[in-house]
Amino acid sequence: MAKRGLLPIPDLINPFKVKKKRLMNFNPVTAASSRKPVEHVRITVFEYDAQTVREEVMDRVEDCFRFSKGDCVKWINVDGVRRQEVEAICREFNIHYLLMEDIMSEGQRAKMDEIGESLFCLLPMMTFRPESASVDQEQVSLLLKGNVVISFQDDPGRDVFNPIRERLRSNGTKLRNSGADYLLYALLDEIVDNYFMVMDGLGERIEVLEDIIPRQPNNRTLARINYLRKEILLFKRGIAPVRELTNGLLKSENNLIEESTRKYFKDVYDHIVQANDLAENYRDMVMNLQELYHAQMSQKLNEVMKVLAVVTTLLAPLTVITGIYGMNFERMPELRNPNGYFIVLGVMLFIFVSMIIIFRKRGWF
Repeated sequence: MAKRGLLPIPDLINPFKVKKKRLMNFNPVTAASSRKPVEHVRITVFEYDAQTVREEVMDRVEDCFRFSKGDCVKWINVDGVRRQEVEAICREFNIHYLLMEDIMSEGQRAKMDEIGESLFCLLPMMTFRPESASVDQEQVSLLLKGNVVISFQDDPGRDVFNPIRERLRSNGTKLRNSGADYLLYALLDEIVDNYFMVMDGLGERIEVLEDIIPRQPNNRTLARINYLRKEILLFKRGIAPVRELTNGLLKSENNLIEESTRKYFKDVYDHIVQANDLAENYRDMVMNLQELYHAQMSQKLNEVMKVLAVVTTLLAPLTVITGIYGMNFERMPELRNPNGYFIVLGVMLFIFVSMIIIFRKRGWF
């Protein structure tokens, strides 16, 4: 098994075959949604309290309406965002139209809204793909309404909520003994904690490039550096507004968040601050990689120029001698000497060897 820092070139990314991403994206709420329609929508419902837990998976949105009432905590997770289902859920749970448009829009900046008796959070869920060293971003909407938490996400294959599901299925956990506001905290915390998993993957790629640049400072390596820089920039721009989101939850005086739960949101805030600082450090490290690449290229060019200068200097006296004896003068004393050719060759060889010895003693090569 190869060491992480010595991965061969084919095990890394091929930046020339990766589809270019948009680093800047803006889609206001009032714009027509560009979201691609999904073929299938799956709804998973957890209804639980300290003693019991009930889990159901359904395909029809109407089947989850019966969970709008009751004293137990409910988590309704919608995999696949389609306008028909979103409108039906918002109508049943009396969710404001603006929040529905936020759920349907794509590429929005992470934010937190309080409208009526609803607390809404929108933020990116990040995942790292090792095969292409790319960061995938998925928009997740979390809605707290009474004792119900509704989550909307596009792709169930990139879900990071499995640890929460396992805690709900286990008896005696803090999650089972708490309210819906603690469930909202748990979902936010899982998303933010996964940011560090993404940064671990990016950090490994940075370490690999640090080993490759001194050995192979070529155009392909530069393309990999630029590709990694864009991925880190995409990641940093995605998570930066999450800090404002968590800060808004801390400052909120909404009755949906109990006072005993606010300290947990403070923990999420500390994590996202740390994630932003680490992302900034990674950006600086990639900039240092670019500087290292240019330094290696300059050094490589200097070595080539040094060799060419030494060769030119060694050949210069020999060129002078051959130029002198190449002149067409009749009265040159050495021309009639039967050993003149060998004498000139010996002198040229002596000068050449002497210059090499002098250069070596001076440490010029």
